[in-house]
Parts: sequence; structure tokens; C-alpha cells
Amino acid sequence: MSKSGTIIIVDDNKGVLTALQILLKNYFSKVVTLSSPVTLSSVIREEAPEVILLDMNFTSGINTGNEGLFWLHEIKKVRPELPVVLFTAYADIELAIRGIKEGATDFIVKPWDNQKLVETLQTAAASTHNDKKTGSKEETTHSPMYWGESKVMQQLRTLIEKVAITDANILITGENGTGKEMLAREIHLLSNRKYKEMIAVDMGTITESLFESELFGHVKGSFTDAHTDRTGKFEAADNSTLFLDEIGNLPYHLQAKLLTVLQRRSIVRVGSNTPIPIHIRLICATNLQEMVVKGEFREDLLYRINTIHVEIPPLRERKEDIIPLAERFMVRFCKQYDKTLMKFTPDAKDKLKAHLWYGNIRELEHVIEKAVIINDSPLVPAELFQLSIPRTESQEKSISTLEEMEMQMIRKALDTCAGNLSAVAAQLGITRQTLYNKMKKFGL
Repeated sequence: MSKSGTIIIVDDNKGVLTALQILLKNYFSKVVTLSSPVTLSSVIREEAPEVILLDMNFTSGINTGNEGLFWLHEIKKVRPELPVVLFTAYADIELAIRGIKEGATDFIVKPWDNQKLVETLQTAAASTHNDKKTGSKEETTHSPMYWGESKVMQQLRTLIEKVAITDANILITGENGTGKEMLAREIHLLSNRKYKEMIAVDMGTITESLFESELFGHVKGSFTDAHTDRTGKFEAADNSTLFLDEIGNLPYHLQAKLLTVLQRRSIVRVGSNTPIPIHIRLICATNLQEMVVKGEFREDLLYRINTIHVEIPPLRERKEDIIPLAERFMVRFCKQYDKTLMKFTPDAKDKLKAHLWYGNIRELEHVIEKAVIINDSPLVPAELFQLSIPRTESQEKSISTLEEMEMQMIRKALDTCAGNLSAVAAQLGITRQTLYNKMKKFGL
């Protein structure tokens, strides 16, 4: 029998994981092992498996099987059609049968018989292929987030998986084209708010005159063109995630209105006096360089939106991710333009890796799309890529870090308040303890 696709095995016994990995690598093209189900949802989106082998118990000393049933339901929320085979002790067979009633495909009893285990898993995986061929089940759209192989992106992934499940406000910084909105959507999909659509707003496209109406809504008759009541973005994102892209473009006098909403946790529609409570998770994104250069961003608003700060590194700082990303784009665009899948020549790969990609992932995506459109050969040669001329040294500007920006703000507030720490904390919108910690960190 030919190899099936990807299998994910979830079991807290490392010996079991090792044994199964050795056994199943001969039957599956990829075997992914997890000793804990905590990151299971995100791994499913990343790996797109054909089948999951799920242990029924994970907490030491607890053998009720309820954990397995809980994670079975979580899997079905992400991909309802994905086959799940339960892994259980002999004494828990009744629970396994209950699991089948609740959506599991089959179960395997420990200690297992190798032949029966392989047959059960391959049969379950085959049902996934059949569903895709016949279209008998609706295919689930997977997250487009690609974490890559670089150490810096794996560290970012670990951080995101920890903070996504909280309601903490997050500020995403990074150069243009690094995928800030894509990361925001991944955070939303990993959060408890994923069952409602994330609301995204490009702050750079909203005119000052329409700012309040767009974000807070308006009532009929509040201005000339207000023919009906309108729900604003904050209301639309209630119990979900609100993503404000390019927040650094928000004029200074409008920042105060945004800050008021975040402090009061309520909005007032234009033309109304009635506060409407809102319960949102706020994610903001900006090119940090632009914020620092302008020097026009309110300190108190900055502290309000960056409870957690994450920065996406530019593509030139994670060169090991360039070719895998390019190959993903190649698959997508060959399918989009109905062309046979192409491959890069060694010289083409070298050229892609040597380029500095100041336009980051967005630039790489456009380059690969253009190559697919104009190329008529199974191989993509290096000379096909018409890459932009690298910037000169004089064009490069140093990018200040968020920590440097915070330090400058605290220094400024200390000078303004003549060293009165209570006044400084109040001006910055943080507690005295947070101020102490930051002063200690920056050596102020």
C-alpha cells in the first residue's frame, strides 16, 4: 500500500511517541508527534493532516477520558471532516465507544497490535482522500500563516500560542510586507473569539471626517448623508477581535478619541448620547519606523495598545524561509493559472536567497506570480527573475526599537513632571510599579 499523507499523534508518553513514529514513518509521508494537545489546533492548520491519533488522557493521575473527548470536540471545531482515531487503555473501551458517537472515526486499544493499528489509521486517512475527491464534505479553509523554519519565527510562534488565548491587547510591528494582518488573523483563530469574524480596519484609508462614523457608528439624521442608523467597527467586533492596521497613521487629535473608547470600554454613536458597552480584543499593527519618525503618537495610547508587543522580522533576516515560501507561492499560482507545477533551478534558488527583499513577503509573492505567468518551461531559471535594485546605504535608515521609543517617552515625562513618579505614571497611563520596572530596565 502506498504511503498516506500526514498523521498527527498526540500522547503524553514519549516512549509511545517514539515507537509509533518509527512504525508509522513507513506508512505515512509525514509523522508529527505532540506530547501535549495545547497547540493541536494551530498544528492542524499548519500541517493539514489526513488523520489524528489522539490519546484519551493527558493529566497525570486522571484517567477519566474526558480530556480526550474535549480535544476531540476541539479538533472538530477546526476541521469537522478530519478523522480522529482514539488511543485508549482496555479499561476505557466504553469511553472510546462514546467518543465514536461524538465524532471519532475509530479507536485503538493499548497495548496495540502493529498491523491492526496501521490498517485502522490508513483506512481513516483514506476517507479524507475520498472526501476530497467526491466533494461529499465541505473542505475547511486552513490558516494561510506560514511560520517557516527560522529560529526567530519559531520563537515568535511560541509567544503567539501563549498570548493568543488571552484577551491582552497586542501591538504587531514590522516592515511593510512582512504579514502583520496575516499574523493578526492567526492570533484571532487561536483565540477563544475565533467563532466570530475578525473585523479589520485600515486606518490609513479612513478620512478624518469619517473616523468616528466608521469606528463608532452613527444614528439616522446625525449628518447630511446619515439616512439610516449604522453600526461602527467597534460594535461589529463585539465579543470578537478588532484589528486596526497602520494605526501609526491616526492623526494626533483623533488618538484621544480612540483612547477614551478603550478606557471606558464603550462607544457613543455619532448623533447619540447613549453609551454602548463593547467587549473586544484589540490588535494593532504599524511600521514602527514611521511611528518613531513622526514622533506624534500619544504615550498613553501606546501603553494602552501594546500590552503585548510582537515584531515580525524582515525576510532578509530569515533567509532559510525564502525558498520554502517561494515554493508555496509557486504551488498556489500554478494552480491559479492552470499550469503544470514548476520547479526552481539551483541558480534561481541562489538568486532568490541572495536578494535582500526590502518588500518582504509581499515582494516575493509578486515576483513568483510574475514568473509563473511568463514561464513556459517546467523549470524556472534565475534570469527570469527581474528583481528590484537594492537600496543604497544612504537610503537605509536605522529602525528604532519599541524599547527605545518607550525609554524616550519615559525620559520626556520625567523631565516634564520634574521627577514626580506618580505624575509620570499618570501621564503615561501606567501604574507606579510598571513605571519602576521600566525605569530599572532602561537604567533611568
